[in-house]
Amino acid sequence: MKIQFVAGFGPIVRDPAQSRTWWTALGLNLHEIGPDYWGQDDLAGVNAFALWPLAQAAENTFGTPDWPGHLPTPQAWIELDVGSADEVADAQRELENNGHTLLRATTTEEWGQTTARLMSPEGLLVGISYTPWMHEQPKSE
Repeated sequence: MKIQFVAGFGPIVRDPAQSRTWWTALGLNLHEIGPDYWGQDDLAGVNAFALWPLAQAAENTFGTPDWPGHLPTPQAWIELDVGSADEVADAQRELENNGHTLLRATTTEEWGQTTARLMSPEGLLVGISYTPWMHEQPKSE
């Protein structure tokens, strides 16, 4: 697996309004991406920074808004982007062959991103992803 870049990073939040207030006080210019999902796509050093509500992370990973009690509650998320949707599936097989347990197998999200998810030993929710719009090359004139 060849990670090309960090597609996104941010905390997983329990109180979206409180977290938004705290992070904007640090000077981050966050805008609403979806219901209770605040972020920005122009922070140097990372393609996206967003406050992801725990219920949405659980829903997106397990299909339910409740995080499973047998797993540590994640404090943050990170998406590591590879070069294609096929590479996400390849990465899933590589991870499983190396003994890693995936929380969610390779899936193409409704917004077009392909992701497989697992949990790091530190409790970080990790996505191996292909985010097509982050790979698009600017058109030459």
